[in-house]
Amino acid sequence: MAGGGVAALGVKKERAAEYKGRMTLAVGMACLVAAVGGAIFGYDIGISGGVTSMDPFLKKFFPVVFRKKNDDGQNNYCKYDNQGLSAFTSSLYLAGLVSSLVASPVTRNYGRRASIVCGGLSFLAGATLNAAAVNLVMLILGRILLGVGIGFGNQAVPLYLSEMAPAHLRGALNMMFQLATTLGIFTANMINYGTQHIRPWGWRLSLGLAAAPALLMTVGGLLLPETPNSLIERGRVEEGRRVLERIRGTADVDAEFTDMTEASELANSIEHPFRNILEPRNRPQLVMAVCMPAFQILTGINSILFYAPVLFQSMGFGGSASLYSSVLTGAVLFSSTIISISTVDRLGRRKLLISGGIQMIICQVIVAVILGVKFGTDKELTKSYSIAVVVVICLFVLAFGWSWGPLGWTVPSEIFPLETRSAGQSITVAVNLFFTFVIAQAFLSLLCALKFGIFLFFAGWITVMTVFVHVFLPETKGVPIEEMVLLWRKHWFWKKVMPDLPLEDGWADGGNSHHK
Repeated sequence: MAGGGVAALGVKKERAAEYKGRMTLAVGMACLVAAVGGAIFGYDIGISGGVTSMDPFLKKFFPVVFRKKNDDGQNNYCKYDNQGLSAFTSSLYLAGLVSSLVASPVTRNYGRRASIVCGGLSFLAGATLNAAAVNLVMLILGRILLGVGIGFGNQAVPLYLSEMAPAHLRGALNMMFQLATTLGIFTANMINYGTQHIRPWGWRLSLGLAAAPALLMTVGGLLLPETPNSLIERGRVEEGRRVLERIRGTADVDAEFTDMTEASELANSIEHPFRNILEPRNRPQLVMAVCMPAFQILTGINSILFYAPVLFQSMGFGGSASLYSSVLTGAVLFSSTIISISTVDRLGRRKLLISGGIQMIICQVIVAVILGVKFGTDKELTKSYSIAVVVVICLFVLAFGWSWGPLGWTVPSEIFPLETRSAGQSITVAVNLFFTFVIAQAFLSLLCALKFGIFLFFAGWITVMTVFVHVFLPETKGVPIEEMVLLWRKHWFWKKVMPDLPLEDGWADGGNSHHK
């Protein structure tokens, strides 16, 4: 698309100070229902780790692992190293990766709600198949359908939350997605803790209960209002204005409405958002859409959450003790996300990301040292060291929960201009699920090969991402979503990367100009 032809399109100046509106019941309800999408994502992460450590489940589907697990002569770090078992966990993320790219045109052309409903229906079908599984094919097929649900849900929900929220509360409301994810993980851990005692079909209950939030998400998606940004983008301008007035609780929405219509004029002039996102003017957002979700996974958090029961069992905790430990980490993650929600719009994104990163590095190194010195291939940890490992892992999870956990989703969902927002969110989800898939598939083999070094491997990555945020991420708190494009031109590095603008009437100086 030629740059000069649309120089007069898009958000032309900063109007943030003129934005009116408050937190309304309509926004609160919409965000609550939409965030249920996060709860299902969390439930699926949390449930698979617990189910794969249940004997009746292993005996039915993975007899080789069941025998290895109960073989005392087996190396502690390698008990669960089985590609079939890893495929059960990771097929979900591969399916999610593919479907998140399919979800982008659906979200753009049919609205955010359409993708939320598609996600809910896929979840329902997947949960039903998993609960009824009689062989490995049914089990994996169910996981793939759940993955399709995750692709659609994770693509549409963070966008929906970012667009519905008033600018001054966007960080906190967007984090409802991560809060719901952590609540889903915690709930899954609690359910596994209960169902492990129901033999031999407890695992069916664990997998089937994913249908409950899926139903809520589907019904909620049908009843929710569409976002004004999406309505205006699809030409339903008057309806968009009415929805905006309703969700802001005031008729005085001129400034925000003007930003949205200007952004949608540009959005509608662009036929290929994925091609457009590769242009130099979108370079900073593209870098963030790839790096933020990749770094979020490379903290090593998913390995700890997926495999917490397996990890703790490998360290010599008994079966129920290991599930108990993962219930604890789930509770810590949930509570630390609440800390993040209460501070993100006050302290800003950068401070939380950098402080969380430093704490995570320290925790990973401590765990590696304890395991390296005190826990060999065949030894078990003494009780005091076991407790120390759990405490330090909880501190790690705490730091993740207020930093990279929620902000790995929040930052990418709030930085894109309307014309590439759906495509950008798809890239974020696809990258997140790709790295989740790779780590899920490789973690048990890495644990077997690197032993305690796995924690140092992740600590190295956290060092890289903390430096990255310090150098490349500008502060986005309080910046309206349709004016985010003006922010990159003020950043010392990104302004060198972005092409120069032809100045037009009514455009401000280079610092306040649009992203053409």
